[in-house]
Amino acid sequence: MIFQRALLRELAATGASLFTVLLGILFTQQLIRLLGAAARGTLAAEGVVAILGFKALYYLPVLITLSAFLAVLLALSRAHRDSEMIVWFTAGQSLTAWLRPVTIFAVPVVLVVGLLSVALSPWATQKSEEYQRLLESREELAAISPGLFKEIKRDHRLLVLFVESFNALDSSINNFFAQAVEDDQLVTMVAQSGALETRANGERFIILKNGRRYEGTPGTAGYRYVDFEVHGLRIDAAEIQPLPPSLKAVDTLGLLKRGGNTEIAELFWRVSLPLAALILIFLAIPLSRVDPRVGRSFNLIVAGLIWAIYSSCTSIAQSLIAQGNINLWTGIILIHGATIVLVLVLFYRHLSIFKLLGSLKVRA
Repeated sequence: MIFQRALLRELAATGASLFTVLLGILFTQQLIRLLGAAARGTLAAEGVVAILGFKALYYLPVLITLSAFLAVLLALSRAHRDSEMIVWFTAGQSLTAWLRPVTIFAVPVVLVVGLLSVALSPWATQKSEEYQRLLESREELAAISPGLFKEIKRDHRLLVLFVESFNALDSSINNFFAQAVEDDQLVTMVAQSGALETRANGERFIILKNGRRYEGTPGTAGYRYVDFEVHGLRIDAAEIQPLPPSLKAVDTLGLLKRGGNTEIAELFWRVSLPLAALILIFLAIPLSRVDPRVGRSFNLIVAGLIWAIYSSCTSIAQSLIAQGNINLWTGIILIHGATIVLVLVLFYRHLSIFKLLGSLKVRA
């Protein structure tokens, strides 16, 4: 039908616009956090873009769910405000007739959210953790930030580096300071200038110029210093630590095989995302009714409260499952089952109102 195609186009356009806005907000928030980590020297600058992409992929199920929920709510609210619903009801159609086009819109959304939450988001988290460990092992020089002390651990040896300024174009540095313990002796080096250099075999060096090297403990007979014009400081790459992945990075089959409380709680969260997407989309149909006496934004405020309460209750249920207080199916029934009952109650309430208005017209 014509109205169904028009509604689907409107839902798709509104959902795409909302998703773009929410994705931009997410990118901005995560970019600020990652740039702050790079400025503090805890993250290599060249890893910001890659980790930002992995983070965005992890949060995509939540963004798509919220975008679809608001798209249906806004589209049907506009139909109420523009009196399209009145024409629709006058023609003998009920609110349930909107279920078919909304279902056509909801099915691909739920499938995408399910695929992301069950498969792609854990994969993105795993790759993000692996990439961060890789940066920590071989690219710690890239994390050196001007004006900040940087600690590098190598084979139970702690090396402290400091540079006053760094030019990324030619990899030159100014006013260099380094301190480490070599052969039970404290070694300190300072230099006026230097540069980062990578050899053909992959070895990385800091080439220092016009500096001084101090060895030993000040005030003892073994204390000495040497002035140098050029000195190479080798930075060895650390081995990648075989750390176990976090639960968010474990694939869904791995969670099922482990079967612990924390694994079941993570599985509950992944299953909850597509269920929440489906329930919220249908919840938006009765929630979209606009009452002129309370204003046009009232249903949006109610939708925001429902989203916040739904998300909070899902997180609480996840915590209870992790603690062993409830099982997986109990959590699903308590949270999603209660929300389904709310949807049915709202549908019944609105349908009862329309039936009452129709009977009054017939009597008149």
